[in-house]
Amino acid sequence: MQIDFKPNEVVVKAGNSDRLHNGIKIDGKFIVTNQRIYFKCLNGNAGKYDLEIVPSQISEVHFFNTGFLAPNGLNLILKDGGEFKFRVKQRNSFGELINRMY
Repeated sequence: MQIDFKPNEVVVKAGNSDRLHNGIKIDGKFIVTNQRIYFKCLNGNAGKYDLEIVPSQISEVHFFNTGFLAPNGLNLILKDGGEFKFRVKQRNSFGELINRMY
């Protein structure tokens, strides 16, 4: 897995994650840098499910539970109406970082 970082871009927080997309779970890495958010797929579907989100595209950040008592869902809602759902550990700290970015 390789990411082409922009000039002066550094990783602030990263962790294992699942992207929840159309009823399927895509394993990957959720990476927050000082300039953008990345999701990089680990199961060979790179390019198809990889994401790069600029903070100015984000409208809202919502938390949700992925199971009965699993508070690990992070939902990024974009200004164009798009929506990306992730299952991450430490969702509160990821959510706080993202909220400070936009």
